[in-house]
Amino acid sequence: MMTRFTLGTIGTLTVAAGILLAQNAAPQPKPKSQKEVDAVMAIFNTQDPDARVAAVENLLTKFADTEFKAIALQVAAASEQQKNDYEKMVVYAERTLQVDPKNYPCMLMLAAGLAQHTREFDLDREEKLSKAEKYAKDAMALVPTAPKPRPDVPDAQWEAAKKDYLSQGHEALGMIALVRKKYDVAQSELKTAVEGASTPDPTTMVRLAGAYNQGGKPDEALAVVDKVLAMPDLHPTIKQVAGNEKMNAMKLKSGQAKPPSASTAPSGPAQVPIKQ
Repeated sequence: MMTRFTLGTIGTLTVAAGILLAQNAAPQPKPKSQKEVDAVMAIFNTQDPDARVAAVENLLTKFADTEFKAIALQVAAASEQQKNDYEKMVVYAERTLQVDPKNYPCMLMLAAGLAQHTREFDLDREEKLSKAEKYAKDAMALVPTAPKPRPDVPDAQWEAAKKDYLSQGHEALGMIALVRKKYDVAQSELKTAVEGASTPDPTTMVRLAGAYNQGGKPDEALAVVDKVLAMPDLHPTIKQVAGNEKMNAMKLKSGQAKPPSASTAPSGPAQVPIKQ
């Protein structure tokens, strides 16, 4: 699944900075020295994911008792997700949950990652999918009542962020259903993900079009993919995969092809490390 640069990544960095500056915030992590402040600030003073991860490790090494441990580990997990390094993302996300068992952004990263990296003939397929499903549903149960990361975050911004988190949960459930070849479920979950997001995500929309194609519904796939292709400034990789899905739908519609299986369908924009 493509990296979502919302409160899970850059937003977390902004929150971390704001925590250091907020005067009247609710109980928040507190630095114990200026050197710790500098180490925390170094995490979000770079746009390079490798540098962010290095800054996280520097903080955790020099300040083992830092109250920013969960935030730092979450940022590292999101940075590895941005790099499409699944294995390292899992390591950091699981470390985050050890410190903060209710960290729903990391649950969503793990849910999507597991779903994306599970194949039809994996011997432990159902074990991985069940784990992914639990992560997604546990996260989605926490989001509606999740407190603001800072008191001064505008209500509208926080409600939009929560919509996006729930959208990510539905998308993960849709991906899980695709691996299980439950196409109706996948279509429903992905449609909910698209419609429930604060702003429709082209990656999710292309994945929905793929689910329609795999379920033998080319007309629905064409309707979705045409909306994607009409979007301005579309990332080239998303545009390419959307074009592929359109060709698949047209072949299905003309009887020149059969729906691809979930195990052979391309992962498509899951590898795009940006958010439109």
